[in-house]
Amino acid sequence: MSEFSWSPVDDKAVVTARCLAMDSVQKVGNGHPGTAMSLAPVAYLLFQKFLRHDPSDPQWIGRDRFVLSNGHSSLTLYIQLFLSGYSLSLDDLKAFRTWDSLTPGHPEFGHTAGVEVTTGPLGTGLATAVGMAMDARYVRGLLDNDAPAGTSPFDHRVWVIAGDGCLQEGITAEASSLAGHQQLGNLVVIYDDNHISIEGDTAVSFSEDVLARYSAYGWNVDHVDMAADGSVDIAGLDAALTRVSAVTDRPSIVRVRNIIGWPAPNLQNTGKVHGSALGDAEIAATKELLGADPTKTFDVSDEVISRTHEVRERGAQLHADWQETFDAWSNAHPDNAQLLARLIKRELPANWNSDIPVFEAGAQVATRKASGDVINAIAKNVPEFWGGSADLGESNLTTIEHGNSFLPAGSTMPNASTHGRVVHFGIREFAMGAALNGMSLAGLTRPFGGTFMVFSDFMRGAVRLAALMKLPVTYVWTHDSIGVGEDGPTHQPVEHLWALRAIPGLDIVRPADANETASVWQIAMHRHNPVGLMLSRQNLPVIDTAVTRDVETVARGAYVLAEASAPPQAIIIATGSEVSIALAARDELEATGIATRVVSAPCLEWFDEQSHDYRESVLPSSVTARVSIEAGIAQGWWKYVGSNGACVSLEHFGASAGANKLYEEFGITSAAVVSAVKGLVK
Repeated sequence: MSEFSWSPVDDKAVVTARCLAMDSVQKVGNGHPGTAMSLAPVAYLLFQKFLRHDPSDPQWIGRDRFVLSNGHSSLTLYIQLFLSGYSLSLDDLKAFRTWDSLTPGHPEFGHTAGVEVTTGPLGTGLATAVGMAMDARYVRGLLDNDAPAGTSPFDHRVWVIAGDGCLQEGITAEASSLAGHQQLGNLVVIYDDNHISIEGDTAVSFSEDVLARYSAYGWNVDHVDMAADGSVDIAGLDAALTRVSAVTDRPSIVRVRNIIGWPAPNLQNTGKVHGSALGDAEIAATKELLGADPTKTFDVSDEVISRTHEVRERGAQLHADWQETFDAWSNAHPDNAQLLARLIKRELPANWNSDIPVFEAGAQVATRKASGDVINAIAKNVPEFWGGSADLGESNLTTIEHGNSFLPAGSTMPNASTHGRVVHFGIREFAMGAALNGMSLAGLTRPFGGTFMVFSDFMRGAVRLAALMKLPVTYVWTHDSIGVGEDGPTHQPVEHLWALRAIPGLDIVRPADANETASVWQIAMHRHNPVGLMLSRQNLPVIDTAVTRDVETVARGAYVLAEASAPPQAIIIATGSEVSIALAARDELEATGIATRVVSAPCLEWFDEQSHDYRESVLPSSVTARVSIEAGIAQGWWKYVGSNGACVSLEHFGASAGANKLYEEFGITSAAVVSAVKGLVK
């Protein structure tokens, strides 16, 4: 296999990439041409020389991963996928940002071959890459821990291109601090330092020494100055990427000084070229400066394609060499090879849930405590199951016993292991959410992460991306109501249940008791999208019924927990800690002659997936006297109680007092439910 060496044809290929960026945006009339123009040589060198990939097999597990954190510059990626011989065609570039195209405005995971992660919200791509690098280390430890560094088929690098905007976002500070602490030597960030954002020169808001900051994080730092004409110094970049490729004991960042929109004569180095089409005249003038034909659009020569497709041959050879290493590993480690085959299929091991506990009726158990017991029961049989919390392990109860702490080699902390199962994310909720996405993207492990439910706000952007990408991440959000008590309104979630239920593709699950908690965990392990578990701080009574342990029934999202003594006159719908209140109200109503059904609704998303007939059997339209009870805002409950129903809810912030006192003062009581039902039945 011939090594890549820069030639005059590569200069032509970079010119082609710059022109394709201009033409694609001009054709559709909107987009971000400037960064794609100036980043063309950076991305080209990376894809042609440094990135280990095989365009004929985008899912090759031995590949390096590439993340375009500044996803608005999606053409930077699409053009390299086209030139490298992935499945993108020139027609796909012509269809940029149009309906049903493979080239949407921002890269979308699962939509376009070669796109590893959905990016666009600035900073989240870099933070997700940190999780990808963590996952690579965990998987290597799981499957091939004893192999010397650089010899395992599971060794690969995560490459990131990020811009000024990414580095200004707080999430990159969180995630980069974590990456430095974890000494993720398989992570390289190329920082496109062009000094321009939408409002113009970044000097209006950004003046820090980025490399000094990253050096303080524990990163290896490097930089490349501009060439004399203002373009990227290719030789300098090549040398810098060669240097950082040899660094394996910490992550690396390379600052590349660049001029956005270079060499557009009137628009380069301006905010306008960041997010607007250049216009025909400016494009023609720019093409003339580049030595391209200004009368042609989407012009790609056979010479350029022949040259850029050579990476397919290099990739195929890299893949073949890797396959020999992989086959040798498989023969030497048949049990681990069998484990890998199962992980690739996303299957759980036989009897994986055999140790799930059953909780005794009448006991008082917080659902966070039940969740902690279930986490450890799952961990006994599912080695790919790992996670932690944002410094709340003692409160979220997310710690896998005897799982060891995920920490870098040489750590002096107790029970440290490079492939430990307990991740200490630190007080970095947003970075934790993005890292969980990265840990999940490879599809081999099942990560979870925890914090207080009220702090789900801090990680919401990452949660939304998990839903958008359909990633099976599990969130352990505890302290789910005013039951937090004395911590007061800053820590008492009120609007959060419905705010999170508003995210499409996110399952919000609030179990009624310990046994229902065990059931919903088992369901979550089979879901192919993110699941948020809302768990109580306070103890809840374990309900005296076997139905909460019936996983198939609980998986329907809402079900009849306690039937009326006669055809129901009223239905009470409750979740979480309020289910026991609903049951108490039912007893009182039944005693007064009002036949009342109680429905436990741990997950409305699962309920909405059921057939019309099932939903009608649980909430028959003939029964209009319906009352919901949930210690939060009512908002979406009207869909289920109807215009003739009522909601026992909390439409204001809480206060600092004991949980029982707060429930009483704010009317989240069985008496309030009884009163509401009687009013409806009358």
